[in-house]
Amino acid sequence: MSTPNAVPVSLAEIARIAGVGRAAVSNWRRRHDSFPSRIGGTDVSPQFSLSEVEQWLRDHGKLDDVGGRELLWPRFEALGTRDESGLAIAEAARRMRSPRARTTGAGLTAPAVDLVGDAARLGRAEGQRETFEFLLQRWLDTHVRQLSTTPPPLASLMARIALRIRTGDNGDGLTVFDPACGTGHLVAAVTEDYKGPDLALLGCEKDTALAALASARLGFATEGHDVRTEIATADALRDDPFAGLRADIALCNPPFNERDWGYEELATDQRWTHGLPPRTEPELAWVQHLLAHLRPGGAAVVVLPPAVASRKAGRRIRGSLLRTGLLRAVVALPPGCAQPHSVSLQLWVLRAAGEGSTASPTAQDALLVDAAGFGRSGVRETGPDWGVLSSFVLDAVAELDRPEAKLPEGAVRVSLLDLLDDEVDVTPGRYTVSGETSDVDLAASWDELSGALGELTHLTQHLSKLGFLEGESRTTATVGDLVKAGALTLRVGQQPTATGPVQGEGVPLLTVPDLLMDGTPSGTVSAIIEHTTAEEGDVIVAGVVRAFRAWVHQGPPVALGPQLYVLRVDPEKLDAHFLAGCLRAPSNGRQAGTHASSSSRVDIRRLQVLQLPLDEQATTYAEAFRRLSDFQELLVQAGNLGTGLIDDVRDRLAAGGLTG
Repeated sequence: MSTPNAVPVSLAEIARIAGVGRAAVSNWRRRHDSFPSRIGGTDVSPQFSLSEVEQWLRDHGKLDDVGGRELLWPRFEALGTRDESGLAIAEAARRMRSPRARTTGAGLTAPAVDLVGDAARLGRAEGQRETFEFLLQRWLDTHVRQLSTTPPPLASLMARIALRIRTGDNGDGLTVFDPACGTGHLVAAVTEDYKGPDLALLGCEKDTALAALASARLGFATEGHDVRTEIATADALRDDPFAGLRADIALCNPPFNERDWGYEELATDQRWTHGLPPRTEPELAWVQHLLAHLRPGGAAVVVLPPAVASRKAGRRIRGSLLRTGLLRAVVALPPGCAQPHSVSLQLWVLRAAGEGSTASPTAQDALLVDAAGFGRSGVRETGPDWGVLSSFVLDAVAELDRPEAKLPEGAVRVSLLDLLDDEVDVTPGRYTVSGETSDVDLAASWDELSGALGELTHLTQHLSKLGFLEGESRTTATVGDLVKAGALTLRVGQQPTATGPVQGEGVPLLTVPDLLMDGTPSGTVSAIIEHTTAEEGDVIVAGVVRAFRAWVHQGPPVALGPQLYVLRVDPEKLDAHFLAGCLRAPSNGRQAGTHASSSSRVDIRRLQVLQLPLDEQATTYAEAFRRLSDFQELLVQAGNLGTGLIDDVRDRLAAGGLTG
């Protein structure tokens, strides 16, 4: 159905090009017979020709000043392969910065070469760095499942830690090194905080497209400054292009669980001064690679999965790193800081011994920092609270060489005698224990519980007075009937093509497993990818027996995963809170579900809704449903508060000191 040379775009992409919502584009398609015909996709997710869409938008005056970069991106995406589109973006960046340079064409097809020229011209007209960052971010969002990048806040934190703890600064400049640099986030982050002379940014990346993009990124990051940059394309472990380099700072977010890292051919490598890394411990190979490239007093910060701190296979190397004073600190991060987003990753902070010494002056202990609790929870904001997290970690690391200084709660110095046991486990959570709850905190918790119980009592008085007529039977209609009558629209949640917190613009993703936990969206989908979204005031229904519920969504838009549905009411025919209350009735779910198993689905279209005049829906019934929902939420809140108080009081009692 699609033509060979047409660049396909979805309704969501058309909305971005025109600077409107997706609903507006759907409305144009229904109202205007001249709207371009579908060239591909499905009825649910149609695709259209970019050139036809652009012409239609211009003819109808709907482009205005929006659309330059947005019109450019689908052409990059249509190049087909990840590598070709990445190389084309990198080449476009080179042409933006050097207008007289000619496109090399290496690895690029003829359409890609033409696109590079168009992108370079647009960049020079609308902002070179901004255009490059826009295209790079779209490329990363599109290929999020194939690539692992370091989010800018984490890159900034790592750079600041390394700059703070390095020693022996002789004023000769700074050399920064990353042997697995990806698109260059880590080395570029150093330019934000280092303002001294003679900066050198060196990186290595075995993926050709990533290396080209890293080089382009550093070109823009260092523009106007006398900075040496070099990105080598090579496998740093097998074929080190920077052998002999001694850097002031080494930063790295290496690939995890990569068994084919060169165990056999590198068995006798001189870098393994702390022992040959086991085949199952490639991360410890990267750690020793970084140390081999540090000058005396140089610092390294590396992102590692938490298992590296405790796996039996790596205990000998961990022990050697501790005994020699190289492993100075381990920081446990909250989930969501970087991929994989569900894991509490760690930062290992290392520092080479200074000139003329064999160990750090405070090598008799190591700093363990548990920052895993500095994450946001809730629908509105997910992921780490970067401001609080960064301040806490930097405050703790600042006391690294001051054994007498008081550490913030959650950070602790652990002596080597305690660490060098049979396990050599450096997991921070094993050694950091929260202090006992203070009298002030206990009093505040009791007051909060009293307030919740007071509100429960108030709602109990109202709800207990609800009266019901015996044998009263009112007419009902199914959701399917209401859809046919135009009283509401029904859309089905879908499995997104990419999940996880993303850089740039993103939408929280709610799934059924999230509802079975605490109801907080655990993932994020890119805003450039089409998905089913619930807006404020929409009714969301979970269509599976084990998590059946319905509620009115409040707050910013949220994307819906499989087995979730969004119902948007016509406010002149239905009240959203009334609708959600009717749908949520347990008897409704039992009648519409098969109940063959806990994973059985509920037929949303069979759910019954009471037929009442709109004014009666919005007053008597909607208010009662709201109070019932508030009552349920307060019951849960009071239960959680009470459980926490019981634990806190038991800890205080067990510690003694009871006065009466």
